[in-house]
Amino acid sequence: MSTLRQSNIDKLPNTLYDVLIVGGGINGGVSAASLAAKGAKVALIDQADFAGSTSSNSSNLAWGGIKYLENFEFRLVYKLCKSRNHLMRSYPSTVKEIRFLTSIQNGFRLPAWLVFLGTLLYWCMGHFFTRMPRYLSKKTIKKMQSIVDTDNVRGGFEYSDCYFYDNDARFVFNFIRSSMSNGCVAANYVELIKAEQQDGVWVSQLKDRISGKPITVRSKTFINAAGPYVDEINKINQQPTQHHHVFSKGVHLIVKRLTEHNKVLTFFADDGRLFFVIPMGPKTCIGTTDTQVSSPDSQVSAEDRAFILDNVNKLLDLPQPLTEHDIIAERCGVRPLAVEGTSDKADWVQLSRKHAIDIDTAQGYLSIFGGKLTDCLNVGDEVADLITQCGIKMPYPNHKWYGEPDDSVKNEFYHRAKLMGFDDLTPSNSTELLSQRFWRRYGRNALNMLEQIRENPAMAEPIIEKSEYLRVEVEHATNREMITKLEDFLRRRSKIALVIPHQDVISAPGLIAACKIFFGDQWQTKLQEYIDDHAAKN
Repeated sequence: MSTLRQSNIDKLPNTLYDVLIVGGGINGGVSAASLAAKGAKVALIDQADFAGSTSSNSSNLAWGGIKYLENFEFRLVYKLCKSRNHLMRSYPSTVKEIRFLTSIQNGFRLPAWLVFLGTLLYWCMGHFFTRMPRYLSKKTIKKMQSIVDTDNVRGGFEYSDCYFYDNDARFVFNFIRSSMSNGCVAANYVELIKAEQQDGVWVSQLKDRISGKPITVRSKTFINAAGPYVDEINKINQQPTQHHHVFSKGVHLIVKRLTEHNKVLTFFADDGRLFFVIPMGPKTCIGTTDTQVSSPDSQVSAEDRAFILDNVNKLLDLPQPLTEHDIIAERCGVRPLAVEGTSDKADWVQLSRKHAIDIDTAQGYLSIFGGKLTDCLNVGDEVADLITQCGIKMPYPNHKWYGEPDDSVKNEFYHRAKLMGFDDLTPSNSTELLSQRFWRRYGRNALNMLEQIRENPAMAEPIIEKSEYLRVEVEHATNREMITKLEDFLRRRSKIALVIPHQDVISAPGLIAACKIFFGDQWQTKLQEYIDDHAAKN
């Protein structure tokens, strides 16, 4: 069991915190990272794992919202493009430019040339930060991507946006890891039972969902960053707000790699909404659906699978049509869309993912609605500004809380890696050099991991068959990444469970070795828990 988690659980009741954050998704993660780096005393909890809900089920794209141009939301697109560019500058190893190739079918609601003009406007609004779009004829599309079925294609274009090289959950967790390095006391699988103000202090009753033990936390302010569960938390805490959520379910399917070209293939599905074929390391992610649902708790349905498979088979010229037997893994997330007012009636198809923050300064209570990965740095800065309005003083208000380590640290890492011949250890099935992967995932911690390998070469051995992970990475995750359940590592700290079939994962002899490192004497129980949970979901 994670000693880091238990240590933090023990610390939770012992301090009057400046802020308690409920929710360890992207909004909670950047809030904790920003506030902790600026010197606030921060506690963070999540009822499940960090990034365990919406923030681990995105399209893995950091994009400026090109689709919002059709609704004339130019201000939003401008802000999102600015945020996307900011992410690219701040995380050059993680947030990378990628080309999107879009084909327009005959009979589409807009002419292909007009949609192309939209990409030029999009490029301009993004301050020409990416490569220039270009128009593509039907013949050129087929030549560039023979997998695209061009029989019913009118034309198309290619433009640029960004994607997360690792999975979205890994990106979110790194904010939480950063907050802990700056003193934040964070714990996963801790549930809020209720919170109320007593003599100007928020007293929150919590429950450790692993041990069942109650925990009481006292804080000067309270941030509700529970993603799709924000409304439920506000109801528990009896907090009226200006905004609320409506929900749209997005489903993706992960299948074998469909094309060797590192481009996102973009189409318009049968219902007129965007449909993607996205590279995911050695596999391909296809989707998404966009289905209104009434609850934040949703599952992949037979209709979802059929919709995605039908569309990909219509739009691509595949040797054999994809079927359910080709599905390696599934992603199902509920997008919480912010709506102003109390009415449940909204044109949810037209709603964007822009965020809204409601604040009660008198009570020191914030609720974060909506939001997306692209805009996360703005959320962190905005939350820090609002918390000061609640009377919280931060010792280091101008401290930079995000971004990769500076070039001196990066150059030192690559220098040591080269001296060690580290890249010679790159697994044959890897899609990138080992040094690049280590720097992107672990930053300055990668230096310590190199030292561990130098002292003990066994640390460089692959530990789980068919995955790229080395023993040193499993040891690092055990000590610093709060692995409470096996799924935390396989599905969120890594993407092993997304790109390797479930049966191959659980039958890999190295998985037992990894479980023993993670959980010690409890390894059999934890492994069976993972197998049982997977069976229940499927």
